[in-house]
Amino acid sequence: MTARSIRRTTAARTRLAAVGTLAVTGALLLTACGDQTKDNDSGSGDTASTSAAPLADKLPQAIRDKGVIKVGSDIAYAPVEFKDSSGKTAGIDPDIAAAMGKQLGVKFEFQNATFDTLIGGLASKRYDIAMSAMTDTKDRQEGIDGDTGKKVGAGVDFVDYFTAGVSLYTNAGDTQGIKTWDDLCGKTMAVQRNTFSHDLAKDQAAKCKKDNKAALKIEDFATNPEAETRMRSKGADVVSADFPIAAYSVKNAGGGKYFEIVGDQVEAGPYGIAVAKDNTELRDALQAAVQAIIDNGEYKKIVEKWGVADGAITEAKINGGS
Repeated sequence: MTARSIRRTTAARTRLAAVGTLAVTGALLLTACGDQTKDNDSGSGDTASTSAAPLADKLPQAIRDKGVIKVGSDIAYAPVEFKDSSGKTAGIDPDIAAAMGKQLGVKFEFQNATFDTLIGGLASKRYDIAMSAMTDTKDRQEGIDGDTGKKVGAGVDFVDYFTAGVSLYTNAGDTQGIKTWDDLCGKTMAVQRNTFSHDLAKDQAAKCKKDNKAALKIEDFATNPEAETRMRSKGADVVSADFPIAAYSVKNAGGGKYFEIVGDQVEAGPYGIAVAKDNTELRDALQAAVQAIIDNGEYKKIVEKWGVADGAITEAKINGGS
């Protein structure tokens, strides 16, 4: 499925990215649904010992001693992170984390949680990092509630590692004339809570109201599969998700018969690994590891394996989102 990227300016911000065709194949791409919030998984691949890893000395000593980085992640967002047919955490993020682990000499242990609890989990020290297709935004960097504009937390730092746009998709054969976000007025959207798609939906709802058009009703859910289930049951007209996720669902759900992408891909911004503001040593070590796998070619192999090379970056920036 191919979607042409365009720029969308919202009341909150403009996102910049370009993600092209997603070609996902094979047994690696088996999605899983349901509540898995109690699962722990070290992710894919083995890591080198700390003593042999070239970037081990950049890590905080406490993490070097443990040999583990605890990762908070919503593991229901295929193909970025999901449970494969054997129950193992798989996807773009676990593969990138495993490659980084070889540079740092540690294992990345993925712990499942709902997306809207991940930043809070960092604040409470439940996780060392959050890696979960999280868009790097100024609001998240600064701990700002996008709805109220008020500061609600310390914020986080991001190490950027990918870019992705946002897509709309409907039940197959039931597009209801939806081609652009302005066509959503009078519709019901199902969306994963506190995601960038959720932000865009709220912006569009405000625009519908300002333009004196029928209201856009938003139903938010803890996971994207729940939003899709709501649409499948005719409780919602449309779902919005990052383009790789939307394209994966369109290709795989119901053998490719359940959903279809409508309209153009909306440009978003970088995915970032979130780190607590006071954990700058870990942040800088992660940046060095992402840059190392870009430079040594491991990163390229991973994004090509998952068919998302158009979202690849060449420089691991800190807080590159706007």
